[in-house]
Amino acid sequence: MKVDVLLGLQWGDEGKGKIVDYLSPNYDIIARFQGGPNAGHTLVINGEKTVLHIIPSGIFREDVQNVIGNGVVIDPTILLREIDGLKAKGLTLNNLLIAKKAHLILPTHRYLDAASENAKGKQKIGSTLKGIGPTYMDKTGRNGLRVGDIFTPNFKEKYQALKDKHLALLKIYPNIDFDLQGEEEAFLASVERMKSLQTIDGPYFINKALNEGKRILAEGAQGSMLDIDYGTYPYVTSSNTVTAGVCTGLGVAPKNIGKVIGISKAYCTRVGSGSFPSELFDKNAEELQRVGHEFGATTGRPRRCGWIDIPQLKYAIMINGVDEICLTKIDVMNEFDSFGAVNSYMVDEQETMQIPFEVNADIKTNTKIFSGWKSDILSKKFEELPSEAAEYIKFLEDELETPINLISVGPGREEIILK
Repeated sequence: MKVDVLLGLQWGDEGKGKIVDYLSPNYDIIARFQGGPNAGHTLVINGEKTVLHIIPSGIFREDVQNVIGNGVVIDPTILLREIDGLKAKGLTLNNLLIAKKAHLILPTHRYLDAASENAKGKQKIGSTLKGIGPTYMDKTGRNGLRVGDIFTPNFKEKYQALKDKHLALLKIYPNIDFDLQGEEEAFLASVERMKSLQTIDGPYFINKALNEGKRILAEGAQGSMLDIDYGTYPYVTSSNTVTAGVCTGLGVAPKNIGKVIGISKAYCTRVGSGSFPSELFDKNAEELQRVGHEFGATTGRPRRCGWIDIPQLKYAIMINGVDEICLTKIDVMNEFDSFGAVNSYMVDEQETMQIPFEVNADIKTNTKIFSGWKSDILSKKFEELPSEAAEYIKFLEDELETPINLISVGPGREEIILK
């Protein structure tokens, strides 16, 4: 067996959580391979909304094992709060497993994150302030604490040493308000509770499952354009959000990567700072934001909105080796008289399909306009879609040279059209 992959093709918020939940009955294991509580995967089940930050989106399927892989960074306080919330909904969470090599987010990581972002002023990256960047910095700097460390007799000493390092670094930043004592008390209490959770040696567990013929789906967080290497740097996250991140995030050999499913909205959004070539600044942007409820699931920040971006998607498909696409939120376009798709860029007065190195440069766009369908497409089969909607989907398939096999037409678990 091979590990299938599901990830976002834009700047995140594509609707990955819903699609993972929908597909999870086809798998034995759902495994998150990167990111941390900066993710916000929204599920709507029986009309009830749940936002997951660290726990994989297959958790509502109790016969499916859900793995938090070693590429994930974990805030124990947020994890335990999330667990308590799911148990209050009636879940047992006996199907949750945590890799011992996953790194821990300390309170001082969040302190550093907030102080660093505050000091940037107008040059802010747009951090979620969850401590993600500083945690990955300690990971690559060989200073980090991992889940497995909480079981060692000298964990408190390791924690204090890293905390002292952070407090020394904080002296270079202006003072900010941060309740370190309160956050530390919550952190240490959550660490104690984490000791009762099921932990695994991630690579051995995943590869044993593959050898036993288990079906595994790797779940990504954020989106391809936020990848630390291939995204719109420096306005990116701190991990590899692309398919290659599955190998390092779960301990899987490249030859064991199977089908890659890419998720894209029928339009495009971005939270925070950074390049966004197809961004709109007119009433269309306001309408996309209003109808699409485009506010960050983790931060609550309003999302910047624009038309779908073909050069950007072709780039993401190339980097990830995407086999098929799931198109989400096409229902948001139901009431538009017309809408657009960016089908090329103008860089230095030359038309191009390539994203330039300096992605924050002034990129002009060429846009193809489509007629809207002005009708509700919920509860329809693909063959019953309005001709305008079918034409748009065919255009995307032709331009992206990739089939669109799933079309999400609403937030609910079953509000999906199979093509």
